[in-house]
Amino acid sequence: MFTRYEPAEFESKWQGLWKEADLFRTREDAGRPKFYGLDFFPYPSGAGLSVGHCRNYIPTDVLCRMKFMQGFNVLHPMGFDAFGLPAENEAIKRQSHPAPMIEKYGENYRRQMDLVGVGYDWSRSFYSCEPSYYKWTQWIFTKLYEKGLAFRKSASVNWCPKDKTVLADEEVVGGNCERCGTPVEKKFIPQWFFRITDYAQRLIDDLDDLDWPEGIKNQQRNWIGRSDGVEFELKITGPGIPLKPEPVDLSSAEPILGPLTFRVFTTRIDTIFGMTFCVLAPEHPIVERLLKLASDDRRTAMTTYRETAKALGESQRQVEGREKTGVDTGFMAINPATGKGVPLFLADYVLTGYGTGAIMAVPGHDQRDFDFAKTLGAEVVAVIAPTVESESLVVGLHENGEAFEAKDGVLINSGEYTGKTVAVAQAELGEWIEALGIGIRKINYRLRDWLISRQRYWGCPIPVIHDADGLEELVPLGHLPVELPVVENYEPAGDGTSPLASIPEFVNVTDSSGRLGRRETDTMGGFACSSWYFLRFCDPHNSEAAWNPEKVNYWMPVDCYVGGAEHAVMHLLYARFWTKVLFDLGLVAAKEPFQRLMNQGQVLGNTPYRKPTASETLGVGEEGILVSFEEAATLPKEDVTWKWVRMSKSKGNVVTPDEAVAEYGADALRIYELFVAPFDADVQWSNEGMQGSVRFLSRVFKLVSDHAPDYDPMWASKIGDQVSPLRRATHQLIKRVTEDVERFAFNTSIAGFMIYLNTLADLRAAGELSKVEMSEGVESMILLLAPFAPHCADELWAGLGQEGFTYLCEWPQFVEEFTVEDTVTIAVQVNGKLRDTFEVGAGVASEELEKLALALPKVAVHTEGKTIRKVIVIPGKLVNVVAN
Repeated sequence: MFTRYEPAEFESKWQGLWKEADLFRTREDAGRPKFYGLDFFPYPSGAGLSVGHCRNYIPTDVLCRMKFMQGFNVLHPMGFDAFGLPAENEAIKRQSHPAPMIEKYGENYRRQMDLVGVGYDWSRSFYSCEPSYYKWTQWIFTKLYEKGLAFRKSASVNWCPKDKTVLADEEVVGGNCERCGTPVEKKFIPQWFFRITDYAQRLIDDLDDLDWPEGIKNQQRNWIGRSDGVEFELKITGPGIPLKPEPVDLSSAEPILGPLTFRVFTTRIDTIFGMTFCVLAPEHPIVERLLKLASDDRRTAMTTYRETAKALGESQRQVEGREKTGVDTGFMAINPATGKGVPLFLADYVLTGYGTGAIMAVPGHDQRDFDFAKTLGAEVVAVIAPTVESESLVVGLHENGEAFEAKDGVLINSGEYTGKTVAVAQAELGEWIEALGIGIRKINYRLRDWLISRQRYWGCPIPVIHDADGLEELVPLGHLPVELPVVENYEPAGDGTSPLASIPEFVNVTDSSGRLGRRETDTMGGFACSSWYFLRFCDPHNSEAAWNPEKVNYWMPVDCYVGGAEHAVMHLLYARFWTKVLFDLGLVAAKEPFQRLMNQGQVLGNTPYRKPTASETLGVGEEGILVSFEEAATLPKEDVTWKWVRMSKSKGNVVTPDEAVAEYGADALRIYELFVAPFDADVQWSNEGMQGSVRFLSRVFKLVSDHAPDYDPMWASKIGDQVSPLRRATHQLIKRVTEDVERFAFNTSIAGFMIYLNTLADLRAAGELSKVEMSEGVESMILLLAPFAPHCADELWAGLGQEGFTYLCEWPQFVEEFTVEDTVTIAVQVNGKLRDTFEVGAGVASEELEKLALALPKVAVHTEGKTIRKVIVIPGKLVNVVAN
């Protein structure tokens, strides 16, 4: 047996033995509970894995290994999200086809995952670009279509001129393409959508039942954006617009226009008396009619403004703090509460896709409206205040450049509603609007329908045929999958059409009537394929169906899903939507895909930046200009700034698992990733930390090798039920590790191992080690360590003369009574400040603890001459005396 951690001597040996034994193949043994642990579906890149990726793969592996040892059937699969822009762009760059490139990258990922000892069931692996997988993605599309949830319409969409494709709203960040950073443009073209908006309320409500981080749940709630309010109609008046209907001359090429109206939605109908202007989104349909009636100068200004707004992405238009711009149409909207006309503007901070594409603006009580009013000189009126008498307070805020945005208070300057509370006024004004017949109370959502069309080659084909009459037909199941043609040139056309549109052999198809039809040439965005892969893992080789209902209902939902928080409003939301649809169709029994969600922190690399020269300052961030490590070494130290940033190939700061394992060992890397910080905290990569992991594992080897000659495999039949310091420490360790792994507190688990090693050293020095109890301790420690450092555990297990793998052993059990200390240390505070401590037997009653604490001289000094108001006792821990 090795007396220290020598990874080169045994880690690859055990990996080979695990593979030979097919150790991690999923079992579905009767009588065992199930556990489904899953990592986010990775996209394999040419750069391979970094140690940052291991921050979620290794912890999930620890949990799954423990669950199997606890007697669970464990499903712990891995596959690859292969379709999408990144793969296609890289293949174009390399002048190769995406399919073999992705397979090569995926094999490298698998090699690296095996290298660090992650126990995946590779027999269930697949790539989302395989026809045997995307056949069923297409089948799910047909189910959505049949339910009215997949549809095609012409729409204004986000267009990336560099990637030459449409982007979903979620893929636009700050007005730029999330992938390449290019400013996004607007195009109006036919697109396919999924009607996720039909599920908006259920997507909000069911979050309450999930064990997810509250931050992620709030991001989804905010993205869906439920608003309760009133939608009502406003009339437009101005040059050329009659207030009363006039007969339409049907024989005229230019019929006379009737009265113009538009609708607004507001959550603050209580502020309607403060509406001093209205705003239309530049794309609002009614603007076309206003342009025909506007004066020449107004028409020119409005047209110019619309073109400028068209060039901006919606995210860019909504950027916090962006200067508000707009143009006066020259028309007025009639405020129904006052009967007065208010100016009507076009402004790009209003969007057509949310609400009605128009707003009633109340600058006194909305900061965006206030900023706009100050920019364009609109009136500001206070209509809400804390009390009727405190109007001056609100006016003072306005004079200081702030709107009064409080959602409670009373109405002022609001006619007969003055003095009513906000809540009462909202109810009564909502009823008044409905009584007038100009509006209704309703619920709106910020969530948009999910745009899935991509005008690219490398994606799942949409299984639709446009027949000879221009109608849509679904491709029958028997003709699925619609396979991507193998072509040499698949670069995007750049004109808004897919490269598939230029391949006659793909496009031309016979429709259901036997006539010539045209196959749909858009492909689905990559999020479609990743919205159901967790279901396919339950039954991955089924060629007759997407899954066997019995299998998917056994394994689903995923018990623990692990990955990055950046997917909160894309993948996680889409996967929930698809699961709910499939649940409604009776195809799955789970209404949610992921019961528990855990988000890991990032691994940061220390990265050099240099000061920019005078000519380089434009567009350079605060950190400076990124340089290589080699260049940094040649520069004066004062010209180089080092920043901790997320590891990435582009930053040149990546440490690969290959490098870490070669220098320190796989289990040292695993221990480092688990111990260095809480699971959800960011980590600064440290070679010193890796060396600490090596030292810890060497201490374990030394301990086990020292006691191996005295190890008794039959200890359980000899040990009895006596409690000694060693047995107490052993059972405390079992309890701590078991509970810590369950709650993803891996760092404190390893801290527990370290404390245990110290305790054993102290007991050994005192001569208090029984061979039988030590056998229990050594065996338990190895089995507890197995999920964390499986190579070491199996090597140590073999060193004790045991056969097989620790993975197949039972997880150690603790006896609760054995974990309780004989004595505990009680801290005593007076008015919250520590004044003394004392030791007492465990389990002493609170009344006795109070008496003992008050009798302490150091406590008496601080309570003398004072009245003891209260004594707070936390049994086994603390007594706090409140006195004055």
